[in-house]
Amino acid sequence: MTDFLTLLQHRRSIRKYQNRPVEQEKIDKILQAALMSPAGKRLNPWEFVVVQNHDTLCQMASCRTYGSQLLENSPLGIVVCANTEISDTWQFDCAITAMNMMLETADLGLGSCWVQIYNRKTEENISAELTVKKLLALPEHLTPVCVVSIGYINEERRPYDFQKLPYDKIHREKY
Repeated sequence: MTDFLTLLQHRRSIRKYQNRPVEQEKIDKILQAALMSPAGKRLNPWEFVVVQNHDTLCQMASCRTYGSQLLENSPLGIVVCANTEISDTWQFDCAITAMNMMLETADLGLGSCWVQIYNRKTEENISAELTVKKLLALPEHLTPVCVVSIGYINEERRPYDFQKLPYDKIHREKY
């Protein structure tokens, strides 16, 4: 296992995957990481839909105009959904759990990429949320927030360069 800062340095958004399924044991670990995520008042407003069916992933790939097409070649997508009725922090809680999944994915030697669904549309103004909701037969009280695409890496991405980080974004005591 790598130290955490090195894991963060090397975790990059991966959009190209090998044509190789992700083993169930790795999927289970990724889901365990998601289930251990913190949530406001421990209400856990998230639900997950594991999608491995190629046709379903291809349909989700066209749910918005830009940024979702990588799902066509993803062997796995985990849709993070929010129960918006039980928590007012659902957006934050779902973002945290997606990040936990992406960090576990990197630790397992896999690649991942966040695909925003919430508040996104196609050029024809069709809601990505409604498209994914219908496709996955989600109940009314669930809103799809994002899809975390996951697979074996098939592209080169340089790790972050510590010297080039935007340190000017850091302020001490006052802005």
